Amino acid sequence: MWTIEDMPDQTGKRAIVTGANSGLGLESARALAGRGASVIMACRDTARGEEAKQEILALNPKADLAVWELDLASLDSVTQFARRYTAEYPMLDILVNNAGVMMPPQRGETTDGSELQFGTNHLGHFALTGLLLGSLKSAGNARVVTVSSMAHRRGEIDFDDLQGETGSYDKTKTYGTSKLANLLFTYELQRRLDEQGEQIIAVAAHPGWSGTNLQRHTPLFDFMNQFFAQDAAMGALPTLVGATSTGVSGGDYFGPGGFMEMRGHPKKVESSQAAKDEEVADRLWEVSEQLTGVTYDF
Repeated sequence: MWTIEDMPDQTGKRAIVTGANSGLGLESARALAGRGASVIMACRDTARGEEAKQEILALNPKADLAVWELDLASLDSVTQFARRYTAEYPMLDILVNNAGVMMPPQRGETTDGSELQFGTNHLGHFALTGLLLGSLKSAGNARVVTVSSMAHRRGEIDFDDLQGETGSYDKTKTYGTSKLANLLFTYELQRRLDEQGEQIIAVAAHPGWSGTNLQRHTPLFDFMNQFFAQDAAMGALPTLVGATSTGVSGGDYFGPGGFMEMRGHPKKVESSQAAKDEEVADRLWEVSEQLTGVTYDF
């Protein structure tokens, strides 16, 4: 059973964790810093990010942490964050694409006009990874971990209505679509890295049923958390395996090893067949480049 104690030493490595002010992101940042990594906590709300930073420092005064503003629902914010990073640091060892929006009751949009869940969960991270690709390449054996969800099995990539602009808004299906896009992106990224002979590893993870503030928009889930959910620290373990463990291969997908992958210690898991559709992944990549204006420099 893989636990935090099994994490290799991360001294000398630099990591970015999006959405690090709470939940899975906070636990990922806490664990990486606890093993010696220098961690940038990329948060939309920097005040909450600073509070989270102080929470970590209270238990680990030697933790190397910085809070930077990043709003994944704004491509301008993503661009500014990446420019700042590349100006200050020559390389990036670990990128954890964790932040997300889950099932808001009404259809919303990013500042750039994309559907909020798809735009934040997928397009924002697609753009961020692309803009930081040079830094990842400079690190050599860097890792990109993108957090998906069991809900990806409920998603559907419909290129005729990718933004959910027609028909009634289905918050659950739309969330699933954004998480399916996370997996399609991970697998396609790894294929393209392999074609270029890059040593970067792209993997995905899901937290099972973990109690976080993401469920605040779904009262039923929020209520059921007290009976079924594991805590955020356990939910972060699949991400941390992908980010740090030896024996990880590009394209791996990690989740809890317990009943129906809802809870437990992490293991390699399988995604849906839809997530493995290379033709859809290739087209989604092209559409994502068009929607974000970010082209990957391979």
